[in-house]
This record gives sequence, C-alpha cells and structure tokens, in this order.
Amino acid sequence: MSTIPDVKVFACKNSEDIATRIANALGIKPGKRIYTRFSDGEFGVGYNETVRGEYVFIVQSTFPPSDNLMELLLMIDAAKRASAYKVIAVIPYFGFARQDRKDKPRVAIGAKLVANMLQAAGVDRIVTMDLHADQIQGFFDIPVDHLYGSSVFVPYIQQLKLDNLAIASPDIGGAKRANSWSKYLNVDLVICHKTRERENEVAEMKVIGNVRGKNIIIVDDMIDTAGTICKAAALLRKKGAASVRAVASHAVLSGEAYKRIEKSKLSEVLFTDSIPQKQPSSKIKVISTADMFADTIRNIREHRSISDHFLF
Repeated sequence: MSTIPDVKVFACKNSEDIATRIANALGIKPGKRIYTRFSDGEFGVGYNETVRGEYVFIVQSTFPPSDNLMELLLMIDAAKRASAYKVIAVIPYFGFARQDRKDKPRVAIGAKLVANMLQAAGVDRIVTMDLHADQIQGFFDIPVDHLYGSSVFVPYIQQLKLDNLAIASPDIGGAKRANSWSKYLNVDLVICHKTRERENEVAEMKVIGNVRGKNIIIVDDMIDTAGTICKAAALLRKKGAASVRAVASHAVLSGEAYKRIEKSKLSEVLFTDSIPQKQPSSKIKVISTADMFADTIRNIREHRSISDHFLF
C-alpha cells in the first residue's frame, strides 16, 4: 500500500493503540508529540515535528475522564497555531453523546457543548463512529463523517453461520438500529422493552417477539454498566433462545460491567477497539476498526467517497 503525501496521524494519550494501528494501515508512522503533566494535575501538549501545511489527523476517543476531551482540544489548538493546513479529529467514541437533548428541566445538552468546543478549538472536520444519537451530526457546522461499526461486525457474524438467527434490541430506543440489522441480514427482529426507576438501573423488562430456538444477537451502540444487556440475555434464554450474543461498538464498561458479563448468559460480546479494554474477559472479543478509519483518512485526503463504510 502506497503512503499518502502530507498526511500525519497523531495519537492522544489514551488512544495510542488504535492510532498506531491506523497509522500502520496507512503505511506511515504515528507523529511525534509532546505531553507534559504538572504536579497539580494540569497538562500541556504539543508537536515534536513540523505540521506546517499538512493534513493533521488527531485520534482520540473522548471517554471519561474529561482529560481525554481536554487533550484533544489542546492538540487541535496546537495544530492550528503551528499552521497545519487541515486539522481533522478522529473520534472513534464520541463522549457526552447521551446528553443530546433536554429530557428534563434545567439540564445541559452536553453533546452540543462538546461540538461547540471542538469548533472553537479550530477543528476542520470530524470523523466518528456510531454516535449514540444520529442527530448529533447536526450540532456541527463543519463536515462530520459518521461511520458504522456494522461494516466490521457483519462479516464476523456471517462467518459464524448461525442457524435460525434473530436480531434483538435491548430497548425501544435501539429498535431502529436493530431493525436495520434485521433487514440487512433478512432475519427476525426481537425487542426488549425495559423500564427504569433511576439511571443505570433496570426495573422491569419484557420481550416482544418469538425467540424460542433462535440464536439471538443483541445490538447496541455502547455497553456501560452491562445491566441491561445481561438482564436481556437472561430473559431471552428463559424464553427459550438457543444462544445470546451481544454486539456493541463502544466498550464503556463501568462499575461491575466486566463481572456481570462474565456471570451472564451471554455466549460472546463483540466490541470495536474505539475504547481500550480495562481488563481481559473470556467472553469479550474486540474487532479492530483501524483499517476502516485508515481507508476513510485516505479517501478524505484523496477527495474520494467514503460511503462504503455507511453500511447501515
């Protein structure tokens, strides 16, 4: 694979693994950067090589802590001040995306605020994957390339050659995503309807659809505490499902998530590498998106279509 002229890929601190794989897929080395942390916790970033007149791609998933977002903003600002030609933020996991609207009085719309901060820092373009809400693209006044993890998940699912396959949504909110999967794969759709008493805690769940004897794949954009997914898997098995797997682009996995997954009725959980794994798990498989992002970067630089990665 030929290298691309005037393109440099830089990794922020907590996305070094995926950034290195993206750079390798492009046939280039990750750019050299500077990271300094002061004793009070403040940090500074910069570039240890020229970026003047270059296409600068900065790779950083903005999962907690908020230092990850702040580092990305500083890297964007540093690139603009160093006379980079174009500054593109590659954000495999876009944090604060669950705060996409005012769902109760006197709350912030965090996703819009993050969009404003990225634009204020001077970013020219955003490349991201599986936003929690598609409308977040409209929060930006710059181009947003919204990729889909389905383009790396589907080939893996197909090679499993599962009989009597069905796609399930863990909640009503994810029904549109699950419906897209079921139509593409031409299989049945199942919906799990949940009610909550408070955030991150499921009170009750019901299954809509016939699952007896079926191999179920639950699809979602992220798994956080894993409470919903694991409860759905247990209920689906109780209703007669032959097996239950889960597919989610972003492995947020906070609190007791790893322990819940290990003890669950799930046969397997598939994630992308948008967020680095905190610990190993026998039930978790990570599928790399490096080639997908590398191909997108190449096509952006060469002004070609990237629609191949908009599978559904």
